Amino acid sequence: MGKATGFLEIDRQDRSYSDAKERLKHYKEFVVPLPEEKLKAQASRCMNCGIPYCHNGCPVNNIIPDWNHLVYEGDWQNALEVLHSTNNFPEFTGRICPAPCEASCTLNIDDAPVTIKSIECAIVDRGWQEGWIQPQPPKRKTGKSIAVVGSGPAGMACAQQLARAGHSVTLFEKNDRMGGLLRYGIPDFKMEKDLINRRLMQMQAEGVVLRESTEIGVHVSMESLRENFDAVVMSGGAEEARQLNIPGAEMAGVRLAMEFLTQQNKRNAGDEETRAAPRGSIVATGKHVIVIGGGDTGSDCVGTSNRQGAASVTQIEIMPKPPVREDKAMVWPEWPLKLRTSSSHEEGCERDWAINAKRVLGENGQVTGLECVRLDWSNGRMEEVPGSEFVLKADLIFLAMGFTGPRKAGMLDQSEVELDERGNVKANVSDYKTSQEGVFACGDMRRGQSLVVWAIREGRQCARAVDEHLMGSSELPR
Repeated sequence: MGKATGFLEIDRQDRSYSDAKERLKHYKEFVVPLPEEKLKAQASRCMNCGIPYCHNGCPVNNIIPDWNHLVYEGDWQNALEVLHSTNNFPEFTGRICPAPCEASCTLNIDDAPVTIKSIECAIVDRGWQEGWIQPQPPKRKTGKSIAVVGSGPAGMACAQQLARAGHSVTLFEKNDRMGGLLRYGIPDFKMEKDLINRRLMQMQAEGVVLRESTEIGVHVSMESLRENFDAVVMSGGAEEARQLNIPGAEMAGVRLAMEFLTQQNKRNAGDEETRAAPRGSIVATGKHVIVIGGGDTGSDCVGTSNRQGAASVTQIEIMPKPPVREDKAMVWPEWPLKLRTSSSHEEGCERDWAINAKRVLGENGQVTGLECVRLDWSNGRMEEVPGSEFVLKADLIFLAMGFTGPRKAGMLDQSEVELDERGNVKANVSDYKTSQEGVFACGDMRRGQSLVVWAIREGRQCARAVDEHLMGSSELPR
């Protein structure tokens, strides 16, 4: 693969960012791609390792060494074909995936993995620019109809695969635009939404019918779906946000992260303010912002707050501060727990770890601060440090503490499917079948809060399971 001595001769070089002062003025993507010759050089670093751990590190099992070698040889079109053989939407993962493949790369033992994510993104972007990516309508129709409920990455991947197999597919979305978390949860500065729009146009040309502003369980009953379609796939995501159950959390200045991020994405799309903010507008301009939760959603709140002109942004996390570098001998090639600093953090943010929020302070219903206490994790469990209480100044507090599972009201309640012990829809990865005949589940609704790349994998696998269920066999890849 690549150049036999490439990893010895060429240093790792990844994409860069435009200047922070400039990118804070807009909501556009700001990653600066590598030029073609440098991308080919980076691809040549992919060594001929005996076991390509990157295959298993990648949830969709991308055939990474193969398309790295094709890029090194300048054969971009074949590289795109190999990339698409495992991933319907590499332009999504090439922008927002945390790249577990790079963590599993053999060269990561020396902290210099192949720039897999950047090469992946370059391949698919080149494909769109050259016009190589075209609709793939089926040669024949099966006569079977399928409803896919939820148009996030799992639903989109499942719908596209089923349509290509010849089934009549209708993709339902409760919001006014397709895309789910990709559309309304991921800030535009990380992934612009034209990327979703062009994939949806491709899917329509392949026969997928799009039904926006249609919530199953509200506008259309689950019973009606089951009566009118041969199979139903539930891919609605894990939308139930974890709440902050402390005194003062009911104040108007304490809001869920997804409310905040969704509003800004809707503004960017040109929606009127009343349409973008049914529960009232959330704007961080001139305010002291606290983000509770140290993950990607919290980081997105940091970047959005800074773009809105917050007076200050502080992100706190209940867990202890991770090490800067993982112990390779202990964790490689698994995904490591280590300190991660995002582009949003670099734009301006105070961060603190091992902090527990105790009480929201306020005057006349307005948030003025957050009372916190430091935690000791040295015994392997959370213990408050006596006398360590302190107050952070705050006008606005965003809750980015993760999700507890799918919403139960509406579709799930009407479907009467069995749930697992975590409250997700119970279905295994061998056939993705729920406890109800003809009803399948995939993505975060089945596995719980996870990555976009895992959602794409589950959508693809679920499509094959549905195809096998309806036709007795399937030629769709698993």
